[in-house]
Amino acid sequence: MFLKKLAVHQIIWLATISFLVITCVLAYLGDINYFFLIVPLLLLVLLVQDTFQPSHTIRKNYPIVGRFRYLLESFRPEIRQYFFEGELDGKPFNRRQRSIVYQRAKNVKQTISFGMQDDPNRIGYEWAAHSIYPKRADKQFFRTTVGNEQCLQPYSASIYNISAMSYGALSKTAISSLNKGAQLGGFAHNTGEGGISDFHLEGGDLIWQIGTGYFGCRNDDGSFSPELFKEKAAYPQVKMIELKLSQGAKPGHGGLLPGEKNTPEIAKIRNIKPHIAVHSPAGHTAFSNSVELLQFLQKMRELSNGKPIGFKICIGRQDEFIAIIEAMKQTGIVPDFITIDGAEGGTGAAPLEFIDYMGMAMADGVIFASKVLKEYGLRDQIKIMASGKIITGFDIAKAMSLGADACYSARGMMFALGCIQALQCDSGKCPVGIATQDQKLYKGLDITDKSVRVAHFHNNTLKAFAEFIGACGFDSPKAITPNVFYRRIDHKTNESFASLFFNDVEKTAKNEKITLN
Repeated sequence: MFLKKLAVHQIIWLATISFLVITCVLAYLGDINYFFLIVPLLLLVLLVQDTFQPSHTIRKNYPIVGRFRYLLESFRPEIRQYFFEGELDGKPFNRRQRSIVYQRAKNVKQTISFGMQDDPNRIGYEWAAHSIYPKRADKQFFRTTVGNEQCLQPYSASIYNISAMSYGALSKTAISSLNKGAQLGGFAHNTGEGGISDFHLEGGDLIWQIGTGYFGCRNDDGSFSPELFKEKAAYPQVKMIELKLSQGAKPGHGGLLPGEKNTPEIAKIRNIKPHIAVHSPAGHTAFSNSVELLQFLQKMRELSNGKPIGFKICIGRQDEFIAIIEAMKQTGIVPDFITIDGAEGGTGAAPLEFIDYMGMAMADGVIFASKVLKEYGLRDQIKIMASGKIITGFDIAKAMSLGADACYSARGMMFALGCIQALQCDSGKCPVGIATQDQKLYKGLDITDKSVRVAHFHNNTLKAFAEFIGACGFDSPKAITPNVFYRRIDHKTNESFASLFFNDVEKTAKNEKITLN
């Protein structure tokens, strides 16, 4: 009855003090060593801390015991991922997706046994119609030439490349591994907006990304520096130049490089002063409208001696994208490529409102951009690069059926490096040494081994892509059409991409819908 009248925290106090008294008595009598007093004294210290701290109600009401709540929560993601998560449950990438990347990166068995685990009857399920007359798709055709008649140095790009990830967000060993992997596999590596570091110069082709901070080509006041840009653009490794207007994971949002992360090494690469916080504004300062944007692109084209120039955008306000295309017709300045980044794209850190509720998905963005370019007669002059959770041969084929000429992958390449989706990219404590600047962590990432894995992943993914489109009756990426890709729109109907998205595309009635009566 006495204990029932006491509050939980009073019971914990009573138990702790009783434990201390009993331990003291036993030590005094010589039954135990005085060393064991450390345990009750430590519990008493924790008890006092929890009882008199003002921040955590759980710890105040349930001292010591309440700490287990935070302990369990700290490794909840790992427990869920390793013990409770189903093959298709994980986000943003499920276990099956991650596993296929690991297998292809390690160049081990890549087949799956017994049968499909997805539900072909669920709304939204997507699939491709195979042909009884399969063809052999040759990987030598898995490249696309980026550069229209205004370009002096066209580039033959792989249809699958490493998406933008900056040095600073990723470790030096991760960047070096990616670049050496790109060299081994013959594909391109996007630098991200953090500038070109020595770790980007391991032999792989580069797509130099310029963001709102103009890192690596900026003046002291943060404005664009033509002189520094011309110097870096002349690097033989730089094959294409991409102006970042917005990023899928956080469109319309700037960034901040904290002073503690702005080391002298990072500062030198980005051409900024070390040890101070540096903002990347949400928008560019070099232009303020669509005409000025194109004039700036033309300026970069001239300063780079005619290398392919393009811009990256997550489609938001459609009228603004259309205005850019109209300005192309008005000025006669036509970029060589446009990168469409989907809202499902990844980032190291972003506010929830931006990462979950801002921007157009990759598929919708590619469809929209392709349609607008066709409407204005510019589609043949501009290549479309697609970015957003593209990690399998099906993903690449789907993007191309919707209008993409080539694809990017960031997180897929991170998985190839050994990323375990720990979701700690913004903590600086990435356990596999990828998204961290902690030497104790990144030195464990072996460049020789991981670069080979990146190359293997790229090669095996394109091999799977070749087999997949061949089974659909296509012998090259250019031959892929949307009428063989389907989405279940209700429990009775599968509708082709051609019917869903391209009503102007010539198609037969049989390819429009499959209805189950």
